[in-house]
Amino acid sequence: MSPSKPSAAAVPFRSPLETFVACAHEMLDPATPEAARRRAEPRLLSVLPALQALGVFELFAIRDPALQALVRDELEAFRQRRA
Repeated sequence: MSPSKPSAAAVPFRSPLETFVACAHEMLDPATPEAARRRAEPRLLSVLPALQALGVFELFAIRDPALQALVRDELEAFRQRRA
């Protein structure tokens, strides 16, 4: 995380997509402290149902394998909870 950027948790976002992108950037930045990553993850996960409902994951692919697996697993768990 660069010193000039506020953390994803500190910025009020207006949309689930903005929240997801900011949290993903923070989680994937090697300079982000582990504590900040742990704070960003639940916020990222909380917007997944809204992004799925909007069809975001049908239009865009997540290129980072770890983040892709996290999102895939969380969306599958969400589908199972709804069933």
